[in-house]
Amino acid sequence: MQTVLDAIARHAAGKGGERAYWTPRRTWSFAELWEASGRAAAGLAQHAIARGDRVACLTRHTAECVALVLAACRLGAVCMPVNWRLAAPEIDWIVKDGRAKFMMADQAFAAATPATLVTERFDEWTRGFAPLVTEARPAMDDTALQLYSSGTTGLPKGVELTHGNLSSGMMSAVPDAIGYRGAPDVMLNVLPTYHIAGVGVGLLTAARGGLSVLYPDFDPAKAIAAIAEHRVTHAFLVPAMIQFMLQAPGARAADYSSLKGISYGASPISDQVLVEALRTFRCDFMQVYGLTETTGAITMLPPEDHDPDGPRKALLRSAGKPIDNVELRVVSPGGDEDCAEGEVGEILIRSPQNMKGYWGNPKATANAVLPGGWFRSGDAGYLKDGYLFLHDRIKDMIISGGENIYPAEVENVLLQHPALADGAVIGVPDAQWGESVKACVVLKPDARASAAEIVEFMRARLAHYKCPKSIDFLEAIPRNPTGKILKRVLREPYWRGRERRIN
Repeated sequence: MQTVLDAIARHAAGKGGERAYWTPRRTWSFAELWEASGRAAAGLAQHAIARGDRVACLTRHTAECVALVLAACRLGAVCMPVNWRLAAPEIDWIVKDGRAKFMMADQAFAAATPATLVTERFDEWTRGFAPLVTEARPAMDDTALQLYSSGTTGLPKGVELTHGNLSSGMMSAVPDAIGYRGAPDVMLNVLPTYHIAGVGVGLLTAARGGLSVLYPDFDPAKAIAAIAEHRVTHAFLVPAMIQFMLQAPGARAADYSSLKGISYGASPISDQVLVEALRTFRCDFMQVYGLTETTGAITMLPPEDHDPDGPRKALLRSAGKPIDNVELRVVSPGGDEDCAEGEVGEILIRSPQNMKGYWGNPKATANAVLPGGWFRSGDAGYLKDGYLFLHDRIKDMIISGGENIYPAEVENVLLQHPALADGAVIGVPDAQWGESVKACVVLKPDARASAAEIVEFMRARLAHYKCPKSIDFLEAIPRNPTGKILKRVLREPYWRGRERRIN
């Protein structure tokens, strides 16, 4: 099996003058990307970086991040992209947890870089080196990339992804699933470098020999303009980005004629947003589901199942079927007994894309990786006719009066209310029922709705025990940079001071 490193080296040698990346600052050819990674590898070697060492990366720029990933791989070392939106103490925690020996950081983040770590800026640093001559030859089970989980439920964990994981996911199964063939296809990538769909898609397109249009930040107007300007054929977007693009001025009149497909995932999407997106962008839509621990996507709902007016419209609530080399099971939460078809349980995944483990955390690895190679996703869902339907995070499940309530199901109904721009559902302590359902909502500009009106709207569409008992009106719903709702932030005021987060 060929590694991502091998594939990019082959493109640099065979079509070095062709474009690998377009960025607002410059264009990178395959030869320039490979040469930059060679110079960076030589620089790392001068800092005594060797096989197995960790190299941190704090940059908003995906091309530089990919170049550093390749540089580390050429030495048998491991690149650790770090979330640049974190506060300095959080960055310091991750760098120390990963035992990084070196950091490449943007000038803008100089104040956030640990004082004890050797830190360089990519361009000025690499200029002083000739490309590396003698390279390590990493094995498929060697760690290539260490990404830190988003920490939506606690401290982030370092997810070790091997060369074999990247090869299985980024060179075959995932691009095949979303229909990205390489040149002349053009991918729009506006996701952050520290996210599996940011650096991962950057590696995917380069390994396939295609072009990525990269932006360091997501701007709805720029994303819309880029599709026409660069004749973008594919994009991966999280639902919040799709929603922002639909709300941008002139979105419906823009030129999307080059688009072949939009893949979306990372968080749930409401039916209303999806239907509007299908009508606006007029291209194939593919929902993907995956985790950092699975090297990204492991299921896909194909375009033919995205028909809001057809007889199979219920499939729009599905995350699709497993992609190549992926097996799924649904088991009782915390157990290993298979659930009946249609019964909600915890999703287990077996795939060559599954992570090696959590860095320096054997207990967490043992809890997540079961005998036989099955990975506990922590997500609740069910299987029906081969399709996977997601319900929620197991830890987000609300137990009220002995009934299991999945917030995502409630949120899907909540967001159908015409006055609401955003919303989330959490469980809060209830002396009678253990927990009760609370909705946190954001009204659309100039819209008005009372708590009683919202509850009445939902009771007409959902079992009464699943409906909110209380409503909080907020200015904004807290989300992490990839659009995932930070439920722990919403829950904290109600659970503070309690020993357990169940009642």
